[in-house]
Amino acid sequence: MFVRLLPLSLALFAVGTDGFVIAGLLPAIARDLDVDIPAAGQLVTAFALAFAVSAPVLGAATSALDRRRTMLIGLAGFSVGNALTALGPTYAVVLGSRVFTALGAGLIGAAAFSTAAAIAPPERQGRALATVMGGLSISMALGLPAGTLIGSADWRVTLWAVTAVGLVAAAGVAFGVPPVSLPSTSLRARLRPLRDPSVLGMLAVTLLALAGTHVLYTYIGPALEGATGGSATTLTVVLLAWGVGNVAGNALGGALSDRHAPSRVVLAGLVAAALVLAAAPLAAGAFVTAVVWAIAWGVFVSMPIVPQQHRLVAHAPGATPVLLGLNNSAIYAGVAAGGALGGILQQAMPVTLLGLAGAALSAAGALLTWARLPQVRSQLRSCV
Repeated sequence: MFVRLLPLSLALFAVGTDGFVIAGLLPAIARDLDVDIPAAGQLVTAFALAFAVSAPVLGAATSALDRRRTMLIGLAGFSVGNALTALGPTYAVVLGSRVFTALGAGLIGAAAFSTAAAIAPPERQGRALATVMGGLSISMALGLPAGTLIGSADWRVTLWAVTAVGLVAAAGVAFGVPPVSLPSTSLRARLRPLRDPSVLGMLAVTLLALAGTHVLYTYIGPALEGATGGSATTLTVVLLAWGVGNVAGNALGGALSDRHAPSRVVLAGLVAAALVLAAAPLAAGAFVTAVVWAIAWGVFVSMPIVPQQHRLVAHAPGATPVLLGLNNSAIYAGVAAGGALGGILQQAMPVTLLGLAGAALSAAGALLTWARLPQVRSQLRSCV
């Protein structure tokens, strides 16, 4: 089963790396395309927003197709889009190619989870979904710093590297994943879980958590320029430290979710993330401080990811692929919202203070989680 799941995980690794790696390349992209940093940051926003919106729509439109064929169509569009980005001579062309790439990525995201759930036996379905989702987690830990380092001389090289990974994933899907046919589902059916207030609340927490992260992360290069000296190599070390923290935070979140209520783990992670983000201005002055801070930030922003999945799966086990797909869209909606907000806020505050906005968004997610704890609701009812 692992051999069959590996190409799906690799596909999500490529999508995750592609969606987030631009953040580490913003100064070079801005110089090359003759735009300012906030405008370059909107390349991240455009990709993430197009992904979040297109994933459920394209998933419904292609639901009658064999899942393997859908994955191959998505990977073809994804690879072509990245090649167009690498070749793009102007900001407008690059922006359009990022949106086109996101449509392919949305198809991949829509098909990967349903394919994994279909090819795994029922008793191993959760493990299969976690394996596929692991590709996205690893992209945050390793894909981002590697892509930043590769693109230190020419940011376009990174896009060619991501294109190559997409083609390798396509070959793996073509030869390693069996044909999977599933009942056709309408867009209304895919969005039906959003009528459930509990599901909507959990997805809102995911969105707020990712927005809190990416209001700063999208502009991490300029924000830490005082600590890195503008060196791409030094920034790569900081991003790697953040990635190591992500791996540790994912493991910690999973372990704690086995011992405690997942909602409490999510709450603890968001509160800690808010505190670390509030301290971001203090990390901008020295390289060693930035590395230590980045590790802590990575741990606490990733800690809620696994328990959030646990909460969704436990709420409606029969709708696991759909709910995880919606959660994936919420992740990218949060990335888009954070990137857009960070670009706007730079008009009113120094980029080094964006962490304070991130802290506020993470705190809002924590408050929403806290308000939905059963004992809190019962206490509020007793007060009324």
